Amino acid sequence: MDKDRIKGKVKDIAGRVQRQAGEWTGNEEDQVKGTAKQVEGKVQNTVGRVKDAGRDAMRDAKKNELETEDSRKKRTA
Repeated sequence: MDKDRIKGKVKDIAGRVQRQAGEWTGNEEDQVKGTAKQVEGKVQNTVGRVKDAGRDAMRDAKKNELETEDSRKKRTA
């Protein structure tokens, strides 16, 4: 799991808490800042997911390449 996914989730949760606290206290500034922090966290989490998907795709491609190479060697041997 990419670090961005973890950091993003933490920001998302912190933003939710800040936004909710702002709603309870009537502090519009905290509501806005909390919402912004939530969005930032969600974006960072998505970036982490993309990185994970890219890393998984590369791993799978290398694995398939090695398997194909092994099967070619077996056929020619």
